[in-house]
Amino acid sequence: MFLKVYKVDNEVLVAVCDEKYLGKEFSDGNAQLKVTEKFYGHTPASCHEVVAALQEATIANLVGEESVACAIGAGVIEAAHVMFIANVPHAQMVCM
Repeated sequence: MFLKVYKVDNEVLVAVCDEKYLGKEFSDGNAQLKVTEKFYGHTPASCHEVVAALQEATIANLVGEESVACAIGAGVIEAAHVMFIANVPHAQMVCM
């Protein structure tokens, strides 16, 4: 997985994607997903590192089987709320 953390004021955005999806684009009807290095970065991370980042996140964006499963296992994302764009799992989280 690749992990990138953005911090702006009190907000922490965590972006995570499976390595195999980086640099790819997906569309399904009106839904489109671009998995860019600019947004998701290229820093490798373990599930443990992703979970640690997600525990601090106020916003999260996850793409891929491994990334989404890691967030589900941590209790951050519910499996029922995962969407699929061209069969690629995608989940978002916002803490308010």
